[in-house]
Amino acid sequence: MHCPFCNETDTKVIDSRLVANGGQVRRRRECQTCRERFTTFEVAELLMPKVIKQDGTREPFDEQKLRNGLQRSLEKRPVSVEAIESSLNNVRHYLQALGEREVKSLVIGERVMEELRNLDQVAYVRFASVYRSFQDVSEFQQEIDRLKEPQEKISK
Repeated sequence: MHCPFCNETDTKVIDSRLVANGGQVRRRRECQTCRERFTTFEVAELLMPKVIKQDGTREPFDEQKLRNGLQRSLEKRPVSVEAIESSLNNVRHYLQALGEREVKSLVIGERVMEELRNLDQVAYVRFASVYRSFQDVSEFQQEIDRLKEPQEKISK
């Protein structure tokens, strides 16, 4: 680690501790040349796959797009911020666990629908109506009927 004061590479870790619920390591360092002290934070870098859109184009995964879609479907619904963040983390973790460099947007959309199904049924139908481009009321009814089916039947 380069010293931010004198740019020397010889620095020494004098204290380490876990922060952010174990998600980061905070290190207190001292430069062996100028004796200045500074703090660094270490976090695991997990790369998100690129998203293959319906038209075949590829773009970087955009967490803000995911968050916006969830929040729009959950607007004015009694779902806590913690539950929304947990669902976001579940989708992110799922994509990272796939271990793929690229993933189809369809896979992400289906995973979001699973999360919404567990969070709030109204939000699930809202999201499905946009995601699946419902054209008439009968498509809403079909989705509501699917929602009433046991979870095992849908995932088969």
